Amino acid sequence: MHFCIRYLFYLYIMHKSSIFIVLLLLLFSSCKQYTEFIKSDVTYYVDDDKPQNFLGQSTDSIFKVIIDVELLKRENISSPLGIQVTGFGAFDVYWDGVFVGRNGKMVKSGQAEIPGTEMTYYQIPEKLANLGKHTVTVIGTQVYLRESQRGMKVKLESFLRLHRAPLVVMSFMNLMAGAFLIASIYYFFLYINSTRKEATVLLFGIICLLFFCLLIVEYVKFYIDIPYTHFYTRLQIVGLLTFIISILVPWYFMLQFDFKRKQLFLFLLIASLITIYIVYYGEYDRTAIYFSYAMCIVSFIVAIDAAFRKIKGGLIVVIGLLVSVIVNKYIFYDFGLFIAFTIIVLLMLYLHTIRAKALEEAHNASLLLSSRLQLELVKKNIQPHFLRNTLTSLIDWIEESPQQGVVFIRALADEFDIMNSIAEDTLIPIQQEIELCRKHLEVMSFRKEVCYNWEEKNIDANEEIPPAVIHTIIENGITHSLPPKQGCITFSLSFNREKQYKQYTLFTIAKNRNRKRENSNGTGFKYIKARLNENYGSNWEFDSFAVEEGWCTTIKIFAKK
Repeated sequence: MHFCIRYLFYLYIMHKSSIFIVLLLLLFSSCKQYTEFIKSDVTYYVDDDKPQNFLGQSTDSIFKVIIDVELLKRENISSPLGIQVTGFGAFDVYWDGVFVGRNGKMVKSGQAEIPGTEMTYYQIPEKLANLGKHTVTVIGTQVYLRESQRGMKVKLESFLRLHRAPLVVMSFMNLMAGAFLIASIYYFFLYINSTRKEATVLLFGIICLLFFCLLIVEYVKFYIDIPYTHFYTRLQIVGLLTFIISILVPWYFMLQFDFKRKQLFLFLLIASLITIYIVYYGEYDRTAIYFSYAMCIVSFIVAIDAAFRKIKGGLIVVIGLLVSVIVNKYIFYDFGLFIAFTIIVLLMLYLHTIRAKALEEAHNASLLLSSRLQLELVKKNIQPHFLRNTLTSLIDWIEESPQQGVVFIRALADEFDIMNSIAEDTLIPIQQEIELCRKHLEVMSFRKEVCYNWEEKNIDANEEIPPAVIHTIIENGITHSLPPKQGCITFSLSFNREKQYKQYTLFTIAKNRNRKRENSNGTGFKYIKARLNENYGSNWEFDSFAVEEGWCTTIKIFAKK
C-alpha cells in the first residue's frame, strides 16, 4: 500500500489534483484493510460475565481464570485451531483441562516469577477442536503490575493465521519504516552538505527519523518477547514519540507556509498536548489519538491560512489532511494512524518539491542576472560616449604634454585591466575595488582636468564587496558635482562594523548640481541594487542623500538571519 500511495503521489505531481484525489480515494476503498488481514475463520462465543479481580491478596497468590467459549463454526478444518491469550502474568493454559502451553514461569517457593509476555498463541489438539462448548482455564501468578487490573482475554483463530497476520501487517509497516529511514538519511545529508542551511530540510529529516522509530517501537513486540513488566514502557515510548511528532509536523507547515503566528500557535499546541497527557495519564491509546487530533487541528489551521493566502501547495495540504483524517477514522487505529502519518509525510515531501522547484528557478534567474550584470560592468567602460570623450582628451594630452599623456594611457589601461579581471566575479576584495576607484579618478582628472582626491578610513582589507559598486557611486558623484574654482573634489570612503551589520559610507565633498529627479532612479543605482540583491538577498539597505558638505551614500549589509 505504501508504494501505491507513493505512486499516486508522484502521479499527482505530473497531472491535475482532481485525478490524484479520485485515485487516492479509490485506493483506500480497494486496498485491503488491517481487519481483513486478521479476519477470523472461526465463529465462537465467549461468556464475558466472569469477574476480573482474580489475583488474590498476596503477590505470590496463584490465580485461576475459567473462560467458557462456544465454538460455533470453522471455515478451514484443514488448518489447526489456535487460541490467543492476552493478559499479564506467568501462567499455564488448559483447553478442556488439557495443558496446551505455558507463558513464563509461575512463582514458587524459593523461585522468583519469570514474567511472560502480554500476548501468546497456542495450538489446540485437533481431537479437542470439535464444535460446541469448551472451557479455557488459565492458572498462574502475577507478581508485578497488579494495580493495572488487565484481566484475561482469549480469541479463537486458525493457528497459522495467528502467526501469519502479524507478518502481513509488518510487511507493510517495514516498507513504511524503510522509506522513512532512507528519507531521513537523505535529508540529513542534504542539510549537512548544503550551503543553505534550511530549517525545513533538517526538520523534515528529524520527522522522518521519528516516524521510523515510532514504527519500530510500535511493532517491535512481533520481533522480540517483551515481558509484561515492560509492557507499558513500550507504550510510554510510543506516546513520547507521538508527542514530539505532534509538535514538529505543525511547526514544519508553519515554516513552509511562512505562518505569521508561529510562537502563539506553538505555545497553544504544546499547552494542549501537556493538558491531554495530564488528563488522560495512563490511557496510552487515547492519549496518542488525542495527540494526533491536536496535531491535525493546528496543521489544518496553518494549511487553510496558506490556501486563503494562495500559497502554492496550501490547498493540496488541506485536502491531504482531510484524507488522512478519513483514513484514520475508518481503518483500524494501529494501521490507520501510520497510513495517515505517511500521507502527511508525502504532503511534506510535495512541499519540498515545490520548494526545490522555486530554488531552481531562483538559481537560474540568478545566473541570468549575473550574466546581465557582467555585461553591464563591461558596458560601463566600453560605451561609445565614454571612449570617444576619453580618446579625445587623450589626443589633446599627447599633443600638449606627451609625458602626461603616457601617464593617462597607463591609468586607462590599468582601469581596463582591473575591469577585465573582475568581470566574472560576484564579490571582490575591497582593496581591489578601491584600486579601481583610484584609477578611475586618475583617468577622470586627466579627462575633465579637475582635481579629485581619494580618502579612506577604517577599511578592513579582509572584507569583500560586489564589483564596481563603489566605482559606480564615484561615477555618479563626478557627474553630479560642480567642478570647484580652486581645490579638489574629495571622495571619502569609511567602513563601520556593528554586531548586526556592517556599513560603507562614501562622502562626496563638493557642490552639488541641481537634480531634476531622484538620483536613486538612475541606471547606476539600479546596477548597485541588483549587485547587492545578487549577493545578499534582502539583507541590505542602500541610501543616497544630500548633506551640507555635498552628497552621502551608504551601503548597509546585515548579518544573515
